[in-house]
Amino acid sequence: MASQRALVSVSDKTGLDTFVKGLVEQGFEILSTGGTSRFLQDAGIPVIDVSDYTEFPEIMDGRVKTLHPKIHGAILGRPTLPSDAEAIAAHGIIPFQVVVVNLYPFQETIAKPDVTIPQAIEQIDIGGPSMVRSAAKNHAHVAIVTNPSQYEDVLTRITSDSLDETYRRRLAAAAFEATAVYDRAIANYMAGITAEPSSDDSPAWGDTLSLEFQLKASLRYGENPHQRAAFYVEANPPATSIAHAVQRNGKELSYNNLMDLDSAKAIAAEFDRPAAAVIKHSNPCGCAVADTLADAFENAHAGDPVSAFGSIIGLNKEVDAATAERLCEPGRFIEAIVAPGYSAEAFEILTTKPKWRNNVRLMEAVYSDEGKGAPEYRRVSGGLLVQDRDDLPQPEDDWKVVTERQPTEQELIDLKFAWKVCRHVKSNAIVFAKDGMLLGAGAGQMSRLDSSFIAAMKAGERSTGGVVASDAFFPFRDGIDEAAKAGIAAVIQPGGSRKDDEVIAACNEHGMTMIFTARRHFRH
Repeated sequence: MASQRALVSVSDKTGLDTFVKGLVEQGFEILSTGGTSRFLQDAGIPVIDVSDYTEFPEIMDGRVKTLHPKIHGAILGRPTLPSDAEAIAAHGIIPFQVVVVNLYPFQETIAKPDVTIPQAIEQIDIGGPSMVRSAAKNHAHVAIVTNPSQYEDVLTRITSDSLDETYRRRLAAAAFEATAVYDRAIANYMAGITAEPSSDDSPAWGDTLSLEFQLKASLRYGENPHQRAAFYVEANPPATSIAHAVQRNGKELSYNNLMDLDSAKAIAAEFDRPAAAVIKHSNPCGCAVADTLADAFENAHAGDPVSAFGSIIGLNKEVDAATAERLCEPGRFIEAIVAPGYSAEAFEILTTKPKWRNNVRLMEAVYSDEGKGAPEYRRVSGGLLVQDRDDLPQPEDDWKVVTERQPTEQELIDLKFAWKVCRHVKSNAIVFAKDGMLLGAGAGQMSRLDSSFIAAMKAGERSTGGVVASDAFFPFRDGIDEAAKAGIAAVIQPGGSRKDDEVIAACNEHGMTMIFTARRHFRH
């Protein structure tokens, strides 16, 4: 009989065969269950089946297999304690020195869009968490291994006889963290499927909200050098999220880079036609759609070329050579680019031609509707604000032309473009646009009239015949009068002001057309 024993029962079998072979080479006897046992046997590893050890078969389709005194006694037993040693001997229990367990893929299962409740319930692990917690509690005598990422280090320490109690305590801490995350995912799911239909005054996320995020990267600093910062991601972030974006080139990402990349991708993803967004401080200083990605970027950059220096670029199509050449033109400096991909030629151009080639961060991300409308969180002192993310497709059924003049076909196209851009601009938001191009944006001002002044100043003479979008209603006609001075011909806004009649009258006086959308897009 081997002097050391390991219990192995896992769902994720990544790297398991190599790890367990290493245990066997160090003199371990392996006990295992069900699919894990078959996996190890197929790999040529000698395994004792748990049911042979307990002398009790797996029952109920494997629901009951490790919940047995000889298993938990072997995990929880303290051989150095006389009373435990007596019980171990009396009941034929053979202690485990290593327990290798990871849990049923509950989080991955509920992330599937078509999962049924019975399918989800069946992925709630019972025996696994029990073994993990037992081994973690008894870490003075047992090493609990819960993640494939731990295999190499654990095996190295076993080989060098340095699997000491301090290290086992670290493994135990990770184990308790794993079961806490797992239990919270189950609790959140159960709360979701049992919640009463929410009314306007009831929380959509239950009475208790617990969130779990994993560290992805420690950042150099936050928004400013004196602030610490890190990037944490959800357990199963949508494939379309910045959390899943792959960095293909450039310096490490900063806090501000990540904020702006998220904004750049969100705006570019609004459009089906080739689109480009130029972001500074989470606001678009340029945005455009065109027949080619190169033209879309050129027009977006031309929206505000001064502000575009040191910007973040969002593109919604694979970057081709023509677009890469435009990006690299002299005098342009780009911090980062996010796109669905880069052609081989474009990648070569972007990483060899411009002066900033070694620094530019090239991010590759998935563009689709997955994950839209998900909860959005914002910390305030002492609490957390939660809301649905405002990124779902824009409904047009409630749109209403409220002026005497109807929009022309081109005006309607531009109004739709401006409305999509507007909801990504900080409030109070005013957007001037024309021919699928952002001409000027007024963002984050305390007065909507001030935002109108800024948008008109940025647009200049280009705004003649253009359109204006406002994220909330015009409270007075002055915003309309200012737009008319700039040559704006069409307006889109939510409506709902007590002075809507005056605003409509102003549009009619100026010969402008206006649409009420009945939906506001504040962004703070």
